[in-house]
Amino acid sequence: MLPKVESVIDIHRALQLIDAVLPSSVRSEPLPIHALIESPLAVQQVAAIAAHPRVQSLSFGLMDFVSAHGGAIPAAAMGMAMPVPGEDLDQFSHPLVVRAKLEIASACHAHGKVPSHCVVTEFKKPEVVQLAAQRASRLFGFTRMWSIHPDQIRPILAAFAPAESEVALASHIICAAQAADWAPISVSGRLHDRASYRYFWQVLEKAHQTARLHRDDPAQKFFMS
Repeated sequence: MLPKVESVIDIHRALQLIDAVLPSSVRSEPLPIHALIESPLAVQQVAAIAAHPRVQSLSFGLMDFVSAHGGAIPAAAMGMAMPVPGEDLDQFSHPLVVRAKLEIASACHAHGKVPSHCVVTEFKKPEVVQLAAQRASRLFGFTRMWSIHPDQIRPILAAFAPAESEVALASHIICAAQAADWAPISVSGRLHDRASYRYFWQVLEKAHQTARLHRDDPAQKFFMS
């Protein structure tokens, strides 16, 4: 994990040091890099950073990002809250923070990397953690999220797992598509073809990985070795 990355040059410099000591370890393959995006400059360069072949994931360093603005972003943007009119915006509503999150997620998806959402400091409030994880996943496109306390793990996993109704729909569509030899089909009056099949297959994969695909689900046949 490389903190304070602001450009591809920072990646190159770190890799020179890492690769110089790699021969003395038992590892023979190049070490993958995980970069922390923590400043306005890093956000400007995030696409180039994500494109680097050794970069595996990008994580958002929220508190450092807010601090890097010299007071231009209020402290409330480092937390998670339910804003009301007249109060400061939180990390999911302040425009500069929202823009940074979207840029990071977009760059990662464009280059096949993992976008990892920042921590939520309210670790004694599982409902707040789960709501933050849901927003990170469903609104901002993050596929991972950091935790800072064991109590945060289950709410985060629950939020990132697909909903039961979505899994059921995905199973129905993919099974019907296979029966139609992957030709276009109609489900509840809606057209589905290979474009939507790809999406719903990804839902099934995630459901399988997170134990959300029931043992007796007809789509289980796709995951039997």
